Amino acid sequence: MIRNALNSTVFGLAGLFLLAGSGCSSTSLFGYIPAIPVEQIPNSMLGRPKEDMQKITVSRLRQAPRDVYQLGPGDILGIYIDTILPKSTGSKDYAPESPPTHFPEEGERDPTIGFPMAIREDGTLALPLIPPLNVEGLTLAQATELIRKAYTIDKQLLAQDRDQIIVTLIKRRTHQVIVIRQDNTNPGGGNNVVTHIDGDQKSKILELPQGDNDLLHALDQTGGLPGFDAKNEVLILRSNGIDGREWDNLVASLQGCRQPCTCPPPIPDAPNVIRIPLRFYPENVPNFTEEDITLYTGDIVMIESREQEKFYTGGVLSGGEFPIPRDYDLDILGAIAIAGGPVGSSGAVLSQSGLGGAGRGGGQRGGPLPPTDAVIIRELCDGSQVSIRVDLKRVYNDPRQRILIQPEDVVILRYKCVEETVNTALSLIQFNFLFNGLRGNGF
Repeated sequence: MIRNALNSTVFGLAGLFLLAGSGCSSTSLFGYIPAIPVEQIPNSMLGRPKEDMQKITVSRLRQAPRDVYQLGPGDILGIYIDTILPKSTGSKDYAPESPPTHFPEEGERDPTIGFPMAIREDGTLALPLIPPLNVEGLTLAQATELIRKAYTIDKQLLAQDRDQIIVTLIKRRTHQVIVIRQDNTNPGGGNNVVTHIDGDQKSKILELPQGDNDLLHALDQTGGLPGFDAKNEVLILRSNGIDGREWDNLVASLQGCRQPCTCPPPIPDAPNVIRIPLRFYPENVPNFTEEDITLYTGDIVMIESREQEKFYTGGVLSGGEFPIPRDYDLDILGAIAIAGGPVGSSGAVLSQSGLGGAGRGGGQRGGPLPPTDAVIIRELCDGSQVSIRVDLKRVYNDPRQRILIQPEDVVILRYKCVEETVNTALSLIQFNFLFNGLRGNGF
């Protein structure tokens, strides 16, 4: 019985090793994919490590604090001018009316006094008995002196040594800004008017006071910096600039210029778009200015999702779709681990029961020898693709083998010909002895 088992095993092994010695001409049996060894791939196709990038200095996202506030259209002033505002009755028994006190909604500001007067759209302030005064760009102290001069010198309505004029700032002008976020951050609180959630996209209308109308304040009131599921940049779309319809036609025409085997021309940002990167390579330090991150009424702040930054798996690994980390690098070993493949500490992928294709969709059987043939199918800018072969036996000794995963990569893990032959042979030996042992016991 043992001799019969040995004979059948020997013949089976002879056939398998004959096939292996011939170079595994039946390559489809082993899932062979023609590919270029990774060491022969130019660096331009490998991608640059994210660890070379640095974070933007957060203070660049806000306006520099101003020592004094400059007035402008939309500000609400509190003004008191004795005998003028309020108007005197002319009676001997007239007693000056106390100016009203205002407690601002912004808790960090002190109460103010005076009758509320708005600065008009042209920057002027309309007061009784005198022509409108242009106060745009002035400080409160300068506005006070301008009003005093108008009533005491220009019109001589008040005595210079007896005038009582008070000017305070009741409410700063605000800028209405829309923030659209496609990440999973909490919309947060703040001076919002409307919050709208549509699937994974959240939009919020903010009323940002003058001086706080910048990108950092807009992000702070809508959940903070972009989450890991968002791009590491922020777009600011100005309310003025271009006709959106004309720009869409221009982009469509550029994409239509794509020729076979050539990379399409890069699509530039629209003239009204300001791109603020939050991470950058040292040689590309962002050169945006304070004016670029200052927001005005009608502007849109956009944080886009990273939905397309994924990689895919196949072969011995179960077929799947996995996100690529935003702020750190993912190499071939990390990709295999994320996809559920075992990664060993001795320099190769380790075998696990059930890892073979029969249970994981790869079409191969498991065995004591792990699969060490990895192929990365990478799409190029011209729409073509290149297959890159990685030898997992060398990943710890040869850093070149630890290729970084890029968006849209397809990672395929396969057994090499010898690995499949040995695993099949050992499985055949185990099966034959088990079968003959059962038969000898009368089963």
